[in-house]
Amino acid sequence: MGTRERRQRELGHREQLILETARELIRSEGLLNLQMARIAEKCEYAVGTLYQHFASKEDLLVELTRQDTVEHASMIGRLADWKATPRERIFGLAAADMLFVRRHPDHFRLAQYVFCEVVWNAASAERRQAVLDAQAPIAEFAADIVRDAVTAGQLDLRGMPPEQAVIGLWSLVIGMHNLVHAEGVMHPFLVPDPYRLMCRHIQALLNGQGWQPQVDPLDDAALDALIQKIFTEVFDEHCSPA
Repeated sequence: MGTRERRQRELGHREQLILETARELIRSEGLLNLQMARIAEKCEYAVGTLYQHFASKEDLLVELTRQDTVEHASMIGRLADWKATPRERIFGLAAADMLFVRRHPDHFRLAQYVFCEVVWNAASAERRQAVLDAQAPIAEFAADIVRDAVTAGQLDLRGMPPEQAVIGLWSLVIGMHNLVHAEGVMHPFLVPDPYRLMCRHIQALLNGQGWQPQVDPLDDAALDALIQKIFTEVFDEHCSPA
């Protein structure tokens, strides 16, 4: 290995240590308390060393989000080989999110913060584009499922582009993540299981869009069976849907 390659590897290892340390501090001290000086202290680096990797704290947070998004996209990509109806596969996107938030409970809280205008606009254009590039496979996969449904005669878009047909589903899922992570916001609505409610609303949304076959959103037994089917057949996850 040449000197340049060794140097690149060392820089990569150092950057990953910085990111892992930032994650630990977010969990232990809170997202809003994260400071570059504190990360440097934990890593035993000079603060200037951190800025050799990240131009700002916002860039660091955006990179954390990008890494999570790559893993999220890889997880969702497993639905591509699942032998199921388009409607089951499009619902599988939401089931995948439910499972991802179990495995990575901090991801959607971090993403909510990163995508707010103040943080997002303070990050560099290169870091922002990297996140958008990481998200692109998820959007493309969702649009492909819509196209499969149209081809199978199970959905009539009435001229709507497939990419736009999934915006409602995406908005519903992201909105629920945001509500869940805003402590106390859901209490007045007496919702014991927000993600089950999300799944009901998704089935109602798909019915309204005309996805076939139609599903009773209030059939809890069928809903549980579908979620468990996705967890076990696609993600090898043997756990209850709730």
